[in-house]
Amino acid sequence: MDVSGWPRQRDGVSCGPSVAVMAGALVDADYGAGLRSHHPQSWFDTEQARVHRAVNVVWPRALGATPPAVARAITAHSAASGVRYRWRPARCGDRLADVCDAVAAGWPVAMLIGAVLPRHWVLLVDIGGSDVQCYEPSSGALLDVAIDDIRAGRLARLGFPRAFAFVTPHCV
Repeated sequence: MDVSGWPRQRDGVSCGPSVAVMAGALVDADYGAGLRSHHPQSWFDTEQARVHRAVNVVWPRALGATPPAVARAITAHSAASGVRYRWRPARCGDRLADVCDAVAAGWPVAMLIGAVLPRHWVLLVDIGGSDVQCYEPSSGALLDVAIDDIRAGRLARLGFPRAFAFVTPHCV
């Protein structure tokens, strides 16, 4: 799906829902039609709010979205293709093979980043050589990030230095 002018998250706590909506739009063309409408930001804002309410039944919305919640939200659009999303923690010395393989196969991967605590969600949407393209929802920017920088916890360009978790696709 070609997204011209990637939309921005609507507030300071909707990065997780924004990433889930964008991932859903990338894996489900019918769902993603809202991004190709005359008012894509309006559709995106409405969907962020809807997803945030749906995934945060117990967890306080003011604290964002948990990895299991983001996985459920993306799976709602990938399951018809036989793919369920699951989360896993980032690991010391992580090769990121599953992450890179998924993105190379056309499946977006959500990444939770932070400093001392997890604070922000971004979405890995494409891969080329040693870089991944990363949708950063607070700015609506699509940024190139070196895979080695993800491994080494050098993600300051994304606002926080290190990965805490990934939400990746799995065939069922």
